[in-house]
Amino acid sequence: MNRLLVALLSAFDALVAVAVGVVAALAPLTVLWAAAFAGGADWASLWPAAVRLWQFGNLVPVTVVLPQEYTVATGIAADALAIPVSLAPLAVAVFIALFAARSGGRAAAAGAGFTGVAAGAATVAALSGVLVATATTPFASVEAWQAVLFPTLVFGVPALLGAVVRAWRDGDDGPVDAVFVRLDRGGYASAVSAAGRGVAIAVLGFVAVGALLVGVAVLARGGEIVTLFQAANADAVGATAITLGQLAYLPTLVIWAGSFAAGPGFTLGAGATVAASGTQLGVLPGIPVLGAIPPSTPSIALLLALLFVAAGFVGGLAARRRLPEPASRAAAEPVAPRLVALGAMVVVGGLVAGGLATLASGALGPDRLTQIGPPAGAVGLAFAVEIGLGAAIALLGPRTSRREPSGAAEPDGVDASGQARGADAAPIE
Repeated sequence: MNRLLVALLSAFDALVAVAVGVVAALAPLTVLWAAAFAGGADWASLWPAAVRLWQFGNLVPVTVVLPQEYTVATGIAADALAIPVSLAPLAVAVFIALFAARSGGRAAAAGAGFTGVAAGAATVAALSGVLVATATTPFASVEAWQAVLFPTLVFGVPALLGAVVRAWRDGDDGPVDAVFVRLDRGGYASAVSAAGRGVAIAVLGFVAVGALLVGVAVLARGGEIVTLFQAANADAVGATAITLGQLAYLPTLVIWAGSFAAGPGFTLGAGATVAASGTQLGVLPGIPVLGAIPPSTPSIALLLALLFVAAGFVGGLAARRRLPEPASRAAAEPVAPRLVALGAMVVVGGLVAGGLATLASGALGPDRLTQIGPPAGAVGLAFAVEIGLGAAIALLGPRTSRREPSGAAEPDGVDASGQARGADAAPIE
């Protein structure tokens, strides 16, 4: 496909992603505006609010500035007028990332992956700049450079990953093919493909365990959540706003729960820690979903880390099936490719878990609420060790069964020359 056409289609994808995100923020605000003010307030004032919500969902920190009249009436100290909020609702970023990854993959399939990614990222950057210039409000401020850079990264990084994965699997007659051929000459291409499959399974296990724990916690402590809802004394409009806000934070809660299962846990402000080794809660914000957090954790919760060992084992098995087998049953299975795959799984898996923990951390207010979320370094290290143990058993242990030797593993795709990608790479001697 013509590169110009790919660039235009990718730019259109980026335009759709931004437009849908802003409209998704503006639509519920319009409903709340109609229900609460019956159309008496200026609708145009919703535009800055919708843009701020979109920016916040794209990981842009927002500083909420309270009116001085409000602080005087409530007795809030003057130095608390500006409230930093950087704990983003990750549901918005997740949807954008998935859409961007598909866009990058389509561009790579058309033979112009990097062109498409560049066009999409540039479009998001330009639109973000327009939104910054047109949405100003004294009550919620953002740094202009962050409001342009962060949405661009939220779209651009997943798009680049999607393009690289698609090009690695199917070939692109370009830089990815060049890297593949270079690695294949040394026998590393199959190990990289195997490690990629293993990391994907391990990270999926992290998310699945986190989602399972969130579901169990909500079911087990549903009464506490309902009590906090009732204590808020919110009307139908307020209850709807609270519910939508909590749903937007659902991926954040899943990462918190995954960090809890990994061991390090997460903090809910200075002095409040929730971890498998022990929980110490102080005074928490009256957010209903936080009622799902138990006041104490049993020591048996430490065994949750074994779930990630199991995830690493399953990922290791999948990776091993991607590695080339010996030429004959009597030949020894090469160790070097398995070590490379194991090392890549441990390093990349730890980096991904640490990155997720970073995205799920931030500030939700002043003072003690500036430290909320899991510690990225500890979560990444713990997850790397846990999946490394399971993957080592699967990759370095003896095979329980062996397929008929074919000199190649399962194909990952076809490169430009019609050869199997990531499967027929020569084993490392």
